[in-house]
Amino acid sequence: MLLKKWIESTSYAIEGIRHAAKTQRHLRYHLYAALLVLLLSLIIGITRYEFIAVAIVVLIVLSAEMLNTAIEAVVDIIFKEYNKKAKAVKDVAAGAVLISAIGATVAGYIIFLPYFKNIFSSGLTIAKQTKEDTAVIALVIVLILVIITKIILGKGLIMRGGMPSVHTAVAFAAWVIVSLISKTFVLSFIVLILAIMIALSRVSSGIHKTREVIMGALFGSVAAFLLFKLLLQ
Repeated sequence: MLLKKWIESTSYAIEGIRHAAKTQRHLRYHLYAALLVLLLSLIIGITRYEFIAVAIVVLIVLSAEMLNTAIEAVVDIIFKEYNKKAKAVKDVAAGAVLISAIGATVAGYIIFLPYFKNIFSSGLTIAKQTKEDTAVIALVIVLILVIITKIILGKGLIMRGGMPSVHTAVAFAAWVIVSLISKTFVLSFIVLILAIMIALSRVSSGIHKTREVIMGALFGSVAAFLLFKLLLQ
């Protein structure tokens, strides 16, 4: 029962993110920038602690933007016409986003500057990650990419319906990752069967159409393969 409530609460939270990203242009820009910054961090090989710092400031900026969106919506509901106090509330909320963005920019400058200097002096060398790190990173990035794709297409809920299927994309991404890490046919075959079962369950339950599941499988497989080849040592 507790698990069901947690899943429902998580689904509502995810839909809140989707709604904010779909309706707020600035939040979409922040999401794109966040994904690019995280990918860049992995490519140039910043340290673990630096990556944690980058991830934290990125999350702070995204959270501030979402809170700003929520505050603006509440103010619009309360005040139907122009009001100086309502404007002040919106301005303060927007100011909080600006401060977080400036802080993120400063932190990014401090962290990335030495690496950019090294690129100009020695050229770009793509940093390689361990198998364990690559597996987790690839799954997270695939999940983020497929969610962004669903937001752009604007069809269905994040975890239910629409193009492409999130569950199928993650399942087939896991199959590719397991296959590349283990290099064992039997294990790869078992995970593939499980991924196919997940895909079929999405179609048989009426949650997704066949083409949405197929696109999810292709999306997850290709994205995981490319990320794995890029990041794995």
